[in-house]
Amino acid sequence: MADYLDHLLPTFKETSKSKRRENKSFFKRLGAKDTKSIDRIFHEQHEQVFAETDCLKCARCCRATGPLLTAQDITRISGKQGMKPAEFERTYLKKDEDGDWVMKSLPCPFLDRDSNACNIYEYRPKACREFPHTDRQHMKGILEITEVNVRHCPAVFQMVERMKSNFSV
Repeated sequence: MADYLDHLLPTFKETSKSKRRENKSFFKRLGAKDTKSIDRIFHEQHEQVFAETDCLKCARCCRATGPLLTAQDITRISGKQGMKPAEFERTYLKKDEDGDWVMKSLPCPFLDRDSNACNIYEYRPKACREFPHTDRQHMKGILEITEVNVRHCPAVFQMVERMKSNFSV
């Protein structure tokens, strides 16, 4: 297991902020490449970085960002919590500026802050299961969200840093 997280986590917020302009330029150049190249690059890096990553060391995704919850997520999670969907919504959720259901507060109320484990892992929201989305079949369509995730996920940040040094874009 690589120790990039040990080195990156203490200063991650500042480090990722200092790279915003560079990353914006990188993603713009990346967006000009063909879809197959983008997919290949991301999938290779996703496999390598996540083979080295222990997400429980970090949990920034649960601390700094919140998932969008679908109607199916709300029904499934509320049922497992022994609540009616409306009660679950009142207790944990709010509508964001786009009208989507999101957590009322961060860190996520289902994050165990001592272990960084998810208390509802087996039935967590779809967005949590798919985060950070870097293993999607077609990455070109989500480069914008991936550029945002570089600011929140040290693993995505590590992927992009490796991509910058290993690929001509």
